[in-house]
Amino acid sequence: MAALLSVSSSTWDRITASTWKQTLNQDQMTRVSALIGIYKGLHLLFADDMADRWPQLPNAGPLFSEQSPVNAMIEGGIPIMIEVRRYVDALRGGL
Repeated sequence: MAALLSVSSSTWDRITASTWKQTLNQDQMTRVSALIGIYKGLHLLFADDMADRWPQLPNAGPLFSEQSPVNAMIEGGIPIMIEVRRYVDALRGGL
């Protein structure tokens, strides 16, 4: 999660422990927004635990090149995160 948000592991530990007193910058807020949209879309798309597993599974889709969506998003940053969100929304909408 730290890599997806582009923060250090120690910062992520402080965030999850509620001891981090700073606000998120614009980059981090965009990342959080994309991740929340992906999470919500997957949970609307899948009725079982696949929603939580899908981001970790290798994917043959054009955005992923046989890597997992998480790895693609870490490598590609915000542009790929937004594209993954659109991809999930398109799957959910039947496009």
